[in-house]
Amino acid sequence: MDQKIEVERKRQLPHDGAVLAGRLVELGWSRDEPVTEVDTYYSRPDVDYMETVECLRVRRRDDFAEITYKPPSTAATHSADSVISKPETNVRLDSASQAALANQLLENIGMRLLVHVEKHRETYRHALHPDVTVSIDTVAGVGTFVETEVISANATQAALRVEHVEKELDVADLPVVDVPYRDLTLAKVAAP
Repeated sequence: MDQKIEVERKRQLPHDGAVLAGRLVELGWSRDEPVTEVDTYYSRPDVDYMETVECLRVRRRDDFAEITYKPPSTAATHSADSVISKPETNVRLDSASQAALANQLLENIGMRLLVHVEKHRETYRHALHPDVTVSIDTVAGVGTFVETEVISANATQAALRVEHVEKELDVADLPVVDVPYRDLTLAKVAAP
C-alpha cells in the first residue's frame, strides 16, 4: 500500500482573507466550520528541531486533540518552488482535555517546549477537487496566509494539483512562505 503524504504550499495574504474567501465561494468551494487551533511545539534537548525542520506538536481545538510528528526536511521534501512533501504521523487523542496530559508527558520525558501558536482556520473543499483543501489561516501576532494542501501517494502529481488550484484562485503570485507557523511565531516572539 502506498503511503500518503502531505503536499502543501503556503502563501502570505496581503489582507485579512475576506477577498480570497469570496473568490472561493464564487468558484463553488464550501467552507467547513471555522476552528481555532492551539498548537504547542516541542524539540528534543539533543536535536534542535528548528535546524532540522522537524515537527513535534500537540494540537487542540474544540473537542479534538492530537499529537503530530513530521520528519526532518531535506532537499527531497522541499522542491525548488517551495512545495513541501512529507509523511506525517498523527495520533488522535480521546478528547481535547487530553492535550494538557500530552503536553505534560512530552515535558516529563525531557522534550523542550518551543512555542505556542494560536491559529484561526477557515478550510474550504470542492466537489471537483476532493483531494484538495484550501485553508485561510490567521496566525495570532503573525499575519494571514493561504495554504493549499493535497494528500496523495504521488508527490509530483500532488504538487501539480497545488499549482493548478493556486492559479485558479489567483494566489499564485503571492509571496511563498516556506517556514512553518512555529518559526514565524518564534521570530515574532524573539523580535525586540
